[in-house]
Amino acid sequence: MLRIHFTYDDLARVRIADGPDALWEVQLSMHALQTRGRTVELAAWRRQTMSALPRDVVRPLAEIAPPLGISPDFLTPSGGAHGFGEGMELALRTPKAVISAQVAAMARQRRLTPWLEAVRGAEVSALRTLGRAVAIYHEGAVAPLWSSLSDLVAEDRHLRARQMADGGVEAMLSSLPGCRWRAPVLEIENYVDAEVLLEGRGLLLQPSYFCEPDTPIKLCDPGPEPMLVYPTAKPATGLAAPAGSGAAGSGAAPDRRLIAMLGRTRAAVLGAVRTGCSTGELARRCQISVGSASEQARILREGGLLTTRREGTSVRHEITRLGVQVLSGATAS
Repeated sequence: MLRIHFTYDDLARVRIADGPDALWEVQLSMHALQTRGRTVELAAWRRQTMSALPRDVVRPLAEIAPPLGISPDFLTPSGGAHGFGEGMELALRTPKAVISAQVAAMARQRRLTPWLEAVRGAEVSALRTLGRAVAIYHEGAVAPLWSSLSDLVAEDRHLRARQMADGGVEAMLSSLPGCRWRAPVLEIENYVDAEVLLEGRGLLLQPSYFCEPDTPIKLCDPGPEPMLVYPTAKPATGLAAPAGSGAAGSGAAPDRRLIAMLGRTRAAVLGAVRTGCSTGELARRCQISVGSASEQARILREGGLLTTRREGTSVRHEITRLGVQVLSGATAS
């Protein structure tokens, strides 16, 4: 059993994520892709994903994210909640010693493949293969569902808010799937005995569609920002990507080469400002928060790919000539 110990400060710092975490959904969906659980609910998604993705993408991810046992924590940094691009950048910037230790822990449960041994050594080519595979997998398996995933997380947030309004934080914690609240400890069954002391850091609750029902997931090393990932309610018919769907936001999906270069969210933002827009409109087009849209625009502006000017109480973003050249080069045949 996992026991998470709260102080009064921790209870005051319980938060619920305001959207899906892209990298957690990547990892947990990889687990789901490799098992037959939730057969009816995930059948359409499995068919679409397996038909859309090449084996050289699925194979390395299946090795590093097996359905049972350890998956390395560096693949799910807390920054992933801010968008796929930022999360992946954080993951690939993980110190080599940390990557090595986390992949080595996998070796205690199964023999590492030659490619995993290369990841364990933080070899540049192996990490490049990993980054490419995750980007392509995210584009084909997770991004087409993003609007629906966001809706499910929003519904879960509303449910937890009602629970807190009616019975306080403790009532909300006791209602989490697979959890039992025995003040001041949150107990989770089906884990090796472990104790986590929050010690005033609080806890971020991350709803997830691909998290297995009744099985919250925790980071092996909570670090400065402890997070508990737990399953949302599941539509009985499951989620299937609409025909022709692709990247978040309106319009065509960003080119794979552009995603590899900028990250999915930033690539979508660059495409969305092609016709000019405000920060609020940019957020709506890309289905991200206003804060994330503003941050992505700042990064692209510093790279010379867009400009920003103030119009009254709002700002307007427009693509630069260099930004157009980047888009045109990525989409050229």
